Formats: sequence, structure tokens, C-alpha cells
Amino acid sequence: GCLLLWLLPSVLRAQSNGEVRPRSTLCQQSPMKVSCKGVGLHKFPKELGQGVKYLDLSNNFIQNLSGSLIPGFGQLEYLDMCSNQLETVSAPTLAQLPQLRSLLLRSNHLDRNYLTNGRAFHLLRNIEVLDLSANNLESHMAGWYISNLTRLRMLDLSGNKLTRLPAGIFWSTPRLSKLDLSNNYIMEIEEGAFGALEELEVVNLALNSLHCISGFSLTQLRVLNLSHNALELFVSEEGAKPYLLQVLDLSYNRLLYFPELPKAHYLTHLNLSNNLIASLLPGSHHPGEFALRYKEMARFNRTLRTVTGLTHVTDLDLSNNRLQLFPFPFFHSLGSLQNLSLARNCLQDVVGESLTGGVETSNGSSPPLEQITLSVHSLDLHGNAIRVLPHWFFHSLPQLETVDLGSNSLQPCESQGSDRGRNWGGGSHVPAPGGACTPFYNVPRLKHLSLCKNNITRLQPYAFNQTLLLSLDLSGNKDLFMTKEALGGLEFSLQKLSLKGNQMDNSQVELPCLDTLQVLDLSGNNLSLLPTGLSCSPLENLDVRNNNLPTLQKPALASWSRSLKAVSIAGNPFSCCSLAWLDT
Repeated sequence: GCLLLWLLPSVLRAQSNGEVRPRSTLCQQSPMKVSCKGVGLHKFPKELGQGVKYLDLSNNFIQNLSGSLIPGFGQLEYLDMCSNQLETVSAPTLAQLPQLRSLLLRSNHLDRNYLTNGRAFHLLRNIEVLDLSANNLESHMAGWYISNLTRLRMLDLSGNKLTRLPAGIFWSTPRLSKLDLSNNYIMEIEEGAFGALEELEVVNLALNSLHCISGFSLTQLRVLNLSHNALELFVSEEGAKPYLLQVLDLSYNRLLYFPELPKAHYLTHLNLSNNLIASLLPGSHHPGEFALRYKEMARFNRTLRTVTGLTHVTDLDLSNNRLQLFPFPFFHSLGSLQNLSLARNCLQDVVGESLTGGVETSNGSSPPLEQITLSVHSLDLHGNAIRVLPHWFFHSLPQLETVDLGSNSLQPCESQGSDRGRNWGGGSHVPAPGGACTPFYNVPRLKHLSLCKNNITRLQPYAFNQTLLLSLDLSGNKDLFMTKEALGGLEFSLQKLSLKGNQMDNSQVELPCLDTLQVLDLSGNNLSLLPTGLSCSPLENLDVRNNNLPTLQKPALASWSRSLKAVSIAGNPFSCCSLAWLDT
């Protein structure tokens, strides 16, 4: 270490005359762009001027931006001084940067000398992009820094110590279109705080301490992130002007009900995951331990009109809430909905409703007369307590292509092979004991299905007949038993199959000739032989880790010699005397 410290100065010496080479010569330079990122500068490199428009001085040790700069920096448009030790900015210095459009000052010490620095910032009349994140700024400090930046378009105040947004904080920045206030301590937004920002489109208020949004009136917003707060209520104003909001993130809050968004006609992405929503049915009430704390909540009318205006929503995430019912009628008005997640709730039942008002649950014996249909393409229901899906379930989801039903308690019904040609619902089925099985056959549009960790012990014959699955996950079903007929009907469609972690032995798994199977996961079982029928498949990826295989059969390997690209074999008791299969 001592030798290194002694040698270090010599690295910086010019070979010709022995003088110390300035650190600015370590910068990467082109005619108009210079990067001195992380070269160890302690002061502004004045010698680099001469028409430079882009200057990156980030990750250095510069403390002061003061004194006079040479005239060469008069054309500077972009200055990055993030992650320095900057605490002083002088007016004479900024006065020599009339063309500056972007100033990035993240992770400095601008809470020090903020009064003097703020006066200097008043000279940045053409600034459009300003990053003041992670500078320990309090609300009044931030307000002072931006109090005269009339052309500002993008402002980043994230990672500071803001606790409130006073009414006049943004009056001097009327052209703001993007505002990042995330990761602060904001508990209060005074009425009119955003009133002057008529061009504001993107606001990030994530990771703050907001408890209530009442009378939300920013109709011009396109993106609003309120995740990771403590919101219990979100109510928008019912004015005549429609909201232009397209993306709303309310995840990781304490919402008890679906937010009231009567005029959000352009909303496409709504994230309500990780809240406390217990029901979506009209007139439902949260358990009695909750007390009404806001007068706005007392007038909150929880009816189906909550979603009647959300006709453009394509993505809705309600995962990690406290829902016990899956009410089809609630989602019926979401005519554009394509991706719906209700994962990790407390779902036990699926509620359907006919257009005449009758209610049908998953325990009903017959489907509703005029069943509501949903436009969903992808549905995530994993991590619930669903025991059975009604027979009309997939019929009500005619466009469904992907469904994750993992970590539930579903048992697939049997569909007789002789009934393959019948229409939906026409094929006979053999129910599980007590009639508690779910039909997964005759769902022609379904392509991807996960039934992992459902405690399935026996897979009935032709369970997926006339359902042209591309991928099927049956992993985590301990002691699963499946005959060759179990996957009957998937011979010419299935491309990916997982039987991982089922602890199956040779007698418990038989596979038909799957002509299109490319990926097979058999890891975590007790197999001493590969299942018969595998030689038919053009496998590209095979995982047989953690089994009891002493060898791999040559006939199967020979059939995969041109297709197999990856094979995982660790954790098997291979015999050192029987490794000829490796030649194949």
C-alpha cells in the first residue's frame, strides 16, 4: 500500500518535462462534449471551455461552483455535477451560463448556503431540466431554489426532506410537465399547490406519508404514482372536465375500497396491489373495526358506478389485498381489460351474475341464463384459497390465453377421450369426489396454464382435451399420479411442461407422445428412468436434477441429438461405469 501511494503521483506526471499532469486531461473530450466523470476533480475545470455544450463532472469532489469562468463556457447547455460535494454556487458563475438548459445536481450538499445559492439560481432563466434530488432540502429550501425558474419543464426533488407542499411552491414554474417528489416525508399538500401547473403531465409522489387524497383535480395529468404512502382514501372531483390520466399507481397503501374515479375515461393502467381492499361488491362494508375518519369517506357511495367510466383500462392489479370473492359483474364494464391480477388474496369463490339480476356462485349447479363475459387475456389468481371454478368460468372468459392458478386447491375434471368432438360443455366429465373438480377441457383459446402447488394427487384422463395449451405447469403437487392419458389431447400443441418437485417415482408418471414438446422440467422427483414416450419429443431443454437416475437411456438421447441444447443433470447418482450416454 505504501508503495502504491508513493507511485501514484508519478502516474500523473508528463513524461517530457516531469510536471504534474492536470486531472482534466483525464477527461474524455470531443469538440462539443466532455466527460470528466469520476476522475477525481476538486474544482471546476476552467481550461476545458472553447464551445463545449455538454459537460459531465459527476462523481468528483467539487465543493464550489464560484469565481469566474472563461468565456468558452458561454455555449454550455448541459451540466452534470451529480455526486460531488457541492455546497456553494455563486451568481457570477451562473450568469456566464446563459444557454444552460439542463442542470443535474443530485447527491450534493445544497441544503447549506441555500439562501445565497437560491439567489444565484434566479439567473438560470433558460433552465428547462433541474435535478436537485438527495440534497437534504426541506420544503422552504426547495421552494426558494425554484422561485424564479419560469421555463422549467422537468424537476426532480426526490430523496429530500420535504414534509409539505405549500400553496405557492410552484407558482414560478408554470411550464412544469414532469415532477418527481418521491422518497420524501410529505404529509400535506395544501389546496392550490399544483394550481399553476396547467401543463403538468407526470407526477411521482411515491414513498411519502400521505393519508388522504380528496378532491383530486389535476385533470391534465397523464401519469400519477402514489405508491408506498399511507392512503386510506382516494376520491377525485366530479367536475365536467374529464381526466386525461392514463397511469395511476396506488399500490402499497391502506386503501379499504376501490378508488372513486368517475371521470377517468382515459385510464389504461391501474395498480391497486398491496392494499386492504376486502370487497368489490356494491354496498359491501369493511369489517367493523374501521372507523370513518374523514367526512369525505362518509359520503363515499360504493356502487358499481365506481368503474363504469373506466372503459379503457387494459391492466388492473388487485394482488395482495383481502378479497374473498371474485365478482364478475364488477369487471364487466371494463370492456378493454386485458390483464387482471387478483393474486395473493383470500379468494374462495367466484361470483357470477346474469343480466336479469340473478347471482351464480362457483357452487351453483347451472350457469346463469345470460352470462357476463370479460375481455381478459391474462388472469393471475395464484396464492388464493380457491377449491373449484364454476363450469361457466372459462366460457365467461372467451379471450383468455394465460391463467395462473398456482397455490390454490383445484382438482381438474376428467374429459372422456370419446367426447373430443363435442362443443363446449358437451363432453362428459367425471367429477372429483363431492363434485369439487374444475373443467379445464374445451377451452380452445387458452395457451398457458399454471396449476402448481394445488395438492393435485391424481391427474384425470384427458383433463386438458381440446385445450390447445402451449405451456403447462404442474410442479409442486406432491405424489402426483398421471397416466399416459392424462395429457391426452396435448400431443400436437404442448411445448413446455413442468413436473418439478412432485416427488414422483417411475410408476407415477407416463407421458404420451408429445410431438411439439421443447422444454421439460422433471427435477425434484424420484425417477430412476426417464418416462416412456419422451423419445417422440424434439426436446431443446431438459432438467432432471435431483432424481435417482443412474444413467440416461440412449434411445431417447439419440432422438434428441439434433434438438437438445441444454440438459441439467446435477444431483443424480450416476454410475461412473455407465457413462456411455455422454457420447450420444
